[in-house]
Amino acid sequence: MTVLLTRSDVTRAVDVDEVLELLDAGFRAPAPPQPPLRARTDLPGPGTATCLMPGLLPGVPAYTVKVNAKFPDADPALRGVVCLHDLRTGELLALADSASVTAWRTGLAAALGTHLLADPGAVTLGFVGAGAQARVVAAGLRRLRPWREVVGTDLDLTRVRTLDALPLESAAAVALAADVVVLATWSRRPLLNAFDARPRQHFTTLGADEPGKIELAPELLRAARVVVDDRELAAAASALGSAGLAADAAAGTLGEVLRGELPARDGTDRPTVYAPVGLPWQDLALLWPVYRRASDAEPTVIDLLG
Repeated sequence: MTVLLTRSDVTRAVDVDEVLELLDAGFRAPAPPQPPLRARTDLPGPGTATCLMPGLLPGVPAYTVKVNAKFPDADPALRGVVCLHDLRTGELLALADSASVTAWRTGLAAALGTHLLADPGAVTLGFVGAGAQARVVAAGLRRLRPWREVVGTDLDLTRVRTLDALPLESAAAVALAADVVVLATWSRRPLLNAFDARPRQHFTTLGADEPGKIELAPELLRAARVVVDDRELAAAASALGSAGLAADAAAGTLGEVLRGELPARDGTDRPTVYAPVGLPWQDLALLWPVYRRASDAEPTVIDLLG
């Protein structure tokens, strides 16, 4: 039998602290011998399709395969499913709404990376883009450290209030006010440049997750110490690639930081940037505990072999 997990099912079953622990463990695990598979194609018209597989974590007897359709003008813009399979038999354990799984795993992984790379003395948090992704990052960061003030901007400034944040008029104003800036937009032009950054400031760019999308200008990325989740993917389909930078523009990966192979900060006052793409195992880190919790609560099930 296959458990069906809607957006509300996923949201009800997420335990933020448990997922943060699984994400931490996943980043600490040795890098897999083969790079993750992230296949993406343009569709006729405005959309793109992406597949991420396999999502694997040490000690978890399951794996994930995610299939997304992304349409910028749709609401939600991301639609699809995450399939959770038994690692021994291949049985389809769960079908989950991809938009909610992706928002939670991306947001909490971003919160973890932001917390680790940002200056320990950072006390003001800013958001450029105040959608669902930003709300999850805000929830995770509030669990990981206290913030004296939170500010934000969005094309619709009323959405900033959903972050319990002070609305500001522009990305530049957010960068001026905040020690840590999280960008989660659909932008295809740089929103912040090198002159918007100051020493010891941190930026996390989440919107630049496929070719053509960019939030931070190449000059800012060159001036900063950049950490990614996967070098090759970042150069092919993330902030680095969209800025015309190669994989060696990254100082290293968040996994290397958590495994103690790379310091979180390099002892200078350079700004830091976390520029993740999103890796298949992160879907499993979110969906496995959600599936177990939902399975104990009389979930909706279907027999696809019936």
